[in-house]
Amino acid sequence: MTDQRLNVSPVSVPSQQSYDGEVFPLILKCESELATLDEAVAWAKENREDLLRQCQTHGAILFRGFPLGEPSEFDQFIAAFEIENFPYEVSLSNAVRTNFTPRVFSANEAPSTVTIYLHHEMAQTPIFPSKLFFCCWQAADEGGATPLCRSDILFEQMQERFPQFAFDCETKGLKYTNVMPAANDASSGMGRSWQSTFRVETQEQAQARMAEYGYTWGWQEDGSLRATTPVLPAVREVSPGRKVFFNQLIAAFCGWKDSRNDPSKSITFGDGQPLDRDTVMEVAKMAEQLTFDLPWQNGDIALVDNFLVMHGRRTFQGPRKILASLLEMGQHAHAT
Repeated sequence: MTDQRLNVSPVSVPSQQSYDGEVFPLILKCESELATLDEAVAWAKENREDLLRQCQTHGAILFRGFPLGEPSEFDQFIAAFEIENFPYEVSLSNAVRTNFTPRVFSANEAPSTVTIYLHHEMAQTPIFPSKLFFCCWQAADEGGATPLCRSDILFEQMQERFPQFAFDCETKGLKYTNVMPAANDASSGMGRSWQSTFRVETQEQAQARMAEYGYTWGWQEDGSLRATTPVLPAVREVSPGRKVFFNQLIAAFCGWKDSRNDPSKSITFGDGQPLDRDTVMEVAKMAEQLTFDLPWQNGDIALVDNFLVMHGRRTFQGPRKILASLLEMGQHAHAT
């Protein structure tokens, strides 16, 4: 894709991958040093349909060299795509975030020493976005890359190497358990309070909301809430014959650990049976081998297809500010 006014063209970077003749991720660079925000927004709006098709084909697009970076500028770029906003406050995500605009909020604010393992955004809840936008407001001094992994490729490899595990994931689904604190805990990557998560003030209101979504629950002595999801899919078919490993299995099994949560108890098959630790860890290694580390530069924007691509966060040093936005709410049908 080339745009004469802004001089936007595909570029390559080290470690960029290729599947079926298509690069992953697609990287589009604006070479026009004097480009304005208005021109960038107009370009995105004019090319939105093609860009959305490209995202579905490649899994993710990195926009580099565009005159963006501030939350308000990022917001305008997102708006150009004319996709329904999925406000973070409406989500059932575990993470504490800060909103800058109705569309733009901070990425997971867990401490810099905490690794956020690969996952599909909000796949551990009954509602989830179809697409994600990220923007680098300030790149870390060291580290802080966002790893990206194609889940369709991972599931193909799982079917070859661990056919029974892949079959069990697809047919049984998964259930997730999380202990939510009574007040936001910014020291944890999953420290969002139950009041904030369910947008309620009382336990009775929380129970009504959980019943609506099919959760089971138990209240703890300190006022925290132990909540277990209904059975949720671990595999999705995104097009005929194209299946993806759509879940938070790796993140929950490897990373859901704080003063309230034990990863070994955070996830089971839908029938309540435990997952084999050795198999899960091998799958996590397979995903890591497929990962592309997105090397953030100030002003970078990434559009990610949440159905096709898992993401995470590497540890880092120095200040790091990544903005995020959710697009198009989807909802799981209750599994039985």
